[in-house]
Amino acid sequence: MSGGEVAGILVAVFWAILVSFLALALVRLAQALKAATKLVADVTDQAVPLLSEASATVRSANSQLARVDSIAADVQEVTSNASALSSTVSSAFGGPLVKVAAFGYGVRRAIGRKGEGPATVVVGKTVPAARRGGRRSRSEDRSNNRSKKD
Repeated sequence: MSGGEVAGILVAVFWAILVSFLALALVRLAQALKAATKLVADVTDQAVPLLSEASATVRSANSQLARVDSIAADVQEVTSNASALSSTVSSAFGGPLVKVAAFGYGVRRAIGRKGEGPATVVVGKTVPAARRGGRRSRSEDRSNNRSKKD
């Protein structure tokens, strides 16, 4: 055999090995493509029902939000009505009740002083509380009560 024939045989063997590796790679690529195609088909089969369920869930949530919105509007209306009622009651009864309470306090105080005798009134002058028989402090009341017990 000559050198050219040996070189031709070597090239043919390397070419055969290269073709077999390429064939093996193409077979594996075909298997991967089949698996990917099957996976995409399965995902599609499962995604369609999931999307329809998600759409139904979104519709349900939308109707619930509409109900919550109407409830919130009703609560806002009730709150404003309660506020208006509160201000009306406060303005209608607040002033007169304060006046009645002040009158009652004045009457009680006047009845409480009834036994003390007449009050001294000097026009244009201020009379100290001790001279006119005014209220004593609590500490004076306590000291008087202790001395009465002894």
